[in-house]
Amino acid sequence: MVGRLGDGGGGTATAIGIDLGTTYSCVGVWQVDHVEIIANDQGNRTTPSYVAFTETERLIGDAAKNQVAMNPTNTVFDAKRLIGRKISDTYVQNDMKLWPFKVIAGEDEKPMIELSYKGKDIQFSAEEISSMVLIKMRETAEEYLGSTVKNAVITVPAYFNDSQRQATKDAGTIAGLNVMRIISEPTAAAIAYGLEKKATSDGEKNVLIFDLGGGTFDVSILTINGSVFNVKATAGDTHLGGEDFDNRLLNHFVEEFKRRQKKDISENPRGLRRLRTACERAKRTLSSTTRTTIEIDSLHEGVDFQAAITRARFEELNLDLFRKCMEPVEKCLEDAKMDKSAVHEVVLVGGSTRIPKVQSLLQDFFNGKELCKNINPDEAVAYGAAVQAAFMGGEGNEKVQDLVLVDVTPLSLGVHTRGGVMDILIPRNTTIPTKQEKIYSTFVDNQSSVMVKVFEGERTKTSDNNLLGEFVLDGISPQPRCVPHLTVCFEMDADGILNVSAEEKKTGKKNMLTISNNKGRLSTAEISRMVLEAEKYKLEDEEYRNKVESRNSFENYAYSMMNTIESLGWKMASVDKKKIEDAVNNAIVWLESNELPEAEVTNDKMEELRNVCNPIMSKINKQGGAGAEPKIEEIF
Repeated sequence: MVGRLGDGGGGTATAIGIDLGTTYSCVGVWQVDHVEIIANDQGNRTTPSYVAFTETERLIGDAAKNQVAMNPTNTVFDAKRLIGRKISDTYVQNDMKLWPFKVIAGEDEKPMIELSYKGKDIQFSAEEISSMVLIKMRETAEEYLGSTVKNAVITVPAYFNDSQRQATKDAGTIAGLNVMRIISEPTAAAIAYGLEKKATSDGEKNVLIFDLGGGTFDVSILTINGSVFNVKATAGDTHLGGEDFDNRLLNHFVEEFKRRQKKDISENPRGLRRLRTACERAKRTLSSTTRTTIEIDSLHEGVDFQAAITRARFEELNLDLFRKCMEPVEKCLEDAKMDKSAVHEVVLVGGSTRIPKVQSLLQDFFNGKELCKNINPDEAVAYGAAVQAAFMGGEGNEKVQDLVLVDVTPLSLGVHTRGGVMDILIPRNTTIPTKQEKIYSTFVDNQSSVMVKVFEGERTKTSDNNLLGEFVLDGISPQPRCVPHLTVCFEMDADGILNVSAEEKKTGKKNMLTISNNKGRLSTAEISRMVLEAEKYKLEDEEYRNKVESRNSFENYAYSMMNTIESLGWKMASVDKKKIEDAVNNAIVWLESNELPEAEVTNDKMEELRNVCNPIMSKINKQGGAGAEPKIEEIF
C-alpha cells in the first residue's frame, strides 16, 4: 500500500485525477465510496482545453471558447498536439496551416505560440498553455472541495513517447501540482470499467479499450482480474481524432462556399473559426440524426452561408480515417498474441466513439460482438485517474485499497552497437516499471572511453530509429579489446520516463543520462511510421542483423584467439602458435577487405578459423593451460 500523502498541515491532502484532453479536459475526485466528476463554474462536467488572451485578461475553458470567433488569433487550442514535439514535425507543420494562432520556432526547434496580450507580443510553449488548462481543473476541484489541492494523477495517450510524457509532467509542475503519476488514458478507462464491474465480475477478463478522442487515438488490451489491471499491449496514433473529422468537414464547406460564391474564405480567420464551430456541432448532430444543416450569417464579405450535410456524406469524407482506426486494433491483438475471439469486452472511450460508422466498423471487426457503452466515454478517463489518485493518496475504501496497475512501454529501447545495430534492452510492450542490464565491452585495444547512444524504435539499424540521447563513459582501464566489462542499465519508472547508466566494473567509473524532453525526441507520427516500417522491412532487417552479427562474431573470435595465444604463448609449441597466428591474420585481412558480406559466407570463414584453432586449444585445455573466457554479448 502506498503511504498517505500529507498536506503539510496535519490533515490529508486530497488527490485528484485529471484527463488533460486535446479538445476537452475533465477532473474527478474520490468521495467516500465513489468518484465524483466535478462540474466547472458553468455547470459543465467537461471543460474546453482552450486558453485566450484579450486586451485586458486571460480566459480559460468555456469563457475562452465562447469568444473564439471574435478573437481567433489569440485563442489557443490543440496545445496537446504540440506538447513534447519539434516544430519540424510533419504533423505540426500541417496543423499550423489550420490554426488561426501563430506558431514559431523557439530554441532547439521547440514550437512557441505567439500571441498578443495587453498590447504586447508574448510567446508560450505548449507546456505553459497546458499548465493553464491544468490550473483551471485544479481550481474547479478546489472550489468543489473547499480546500487547496496539490496532488494529482494526470493521463496521457498510451502512445505518448517519453518526451511528451515528461512535457505533460512539466505542465503539471508549472500548474503548481505534484504529479504523483502519469498513466495512460486507456488504462485509466479500464480502471473505470473494472471498478464498475468489480462487484459482478467473475474471474479474469480480457478487455480491449478503444479510445478515440478529440485529437488522439489509443487501443489497449488489458487483462482484468478483480483489482489487478495488467496491460498486455498498446497501439495507436497520437494524431487522429475528432478534430481531424472536423477538418474534413471544414475543407468540404470551404470548397462549397468557393464553388457557390466564387469567394475564398481560407484567409479569413474569424470566418473559418465560425465555420469550424458549426462543423463540430454538425458532426455531433450526425451521430444521432442522418441529416443536418449549418447556417452562418455574414460568413465572409457579408455573404450568408447555408448548407446541408448528410451522415452518408460525412462518412464518405472521413472513411479512410475511420478505417485507419482498425489498423491499431489488429496490431494490438497481434502484440498481445491474442485472437479477437478471446476478447471478452470491447469498451468505447472518447467522444468520437459516438460516431455510428466507427462503431459499425469496430463491431464488424469483432464479428458482430456487442460493444460496451455503459461507461461515460467523456468521463471514463478522469474517473480512472481519480481512482488511481485515491489509491496513491491513501484514500478510498476497500474498492481501491488493493488496486494493482501494470502498464507497458510503447516502443523498444536500446543502444547502438558495432555495425550500427540497435541492441534492445527493453522490448516494446514490456511492463513498467522495469530495470534491465546487459554487459558490453570495447571494440579496440586499450580503448579508454565509449559513447553510449540510446535509441527507441523497431528497426534493426539505429539509423532507422530515433536517437534519444547519448553520453560518454570514460576512464576505462586500458585493456585488450573484449576484456573490459561495461554494464549498461536501462531503468524505466511507472510514468514511462527512462534513466540510462553505464559502469565499468573494474574501475567503478560510472556515467548516466535521464532522457528528458530536450533530447530531440521524435514525433508520434514517426513512432507509428517506425512500427509499420518494422513490419514492412522485417525480412530486410533480419538479413542485415544476421550479416552484422556474423561479422562481429567472427571478428571477436579472431581477436580473442590473438589475445589468447599472446597470453599462453609460452605454453604452446612454436609450430602451433605460428599456425594460429597465420590463420588469425588471414581472417583479419579478409574482414578488412569485406565490410559486410553475406552471413553464410562469414560463417564459413569463421568455421575455417575454428577448424585451425580448436584442435590446438583443446590440446592446451587438457593440459590445464587455458580457462574459460567471459561471454561478451555485444560490442560498442
